[in-house]
Amino acid sequence: QVQLVESGGGLVQPGGSLRLSCVASGLTFSNYHMGWFRQAPGKERERVTAITWSGGITSYADSVKGRFTISRDNAKNTVYLQMNSLKPEDTAVYYCAAKRVSFGSGWYGPWYEYNYWGQGTQVTVSS
Repeated sequence: QVQLVESGGGLVQPGGSLRLSCVASGLTFSNYHMGWFRQAPGKERERVTAITWSGGITSYADSVKGRFTISRDNAKNTVYLQMNSLKPEDTAVYYCAAKRVSFGSGWYGPWYEYNYWGQGTQVTVSS
């Protein structure tokens, strides 16, 4: 059984920081590109950031560039999202997702190109 389990969400004041973790099991972690998505109430799911299977290349949405950092530790089957300088508009449910490595497709993409998803963790930025 493939399972992605997020943790680290919570309530934080504007300007604060959180680190999310996503631990994968039931798959060969290095065979998957990883990404973080988020969905706020009334809004569509948004790709926040992505990282290649090796961790060598990353991509960020314009809204989080300079504030968020994605990383992965393949030895621990874990991908992280360090979030700094948080803003109220960052409030959302954050999901980690896994995209199977394939020579015929890219290392990141829209949500429907991902094979597995975590259950999500709530991040609330409010004073």
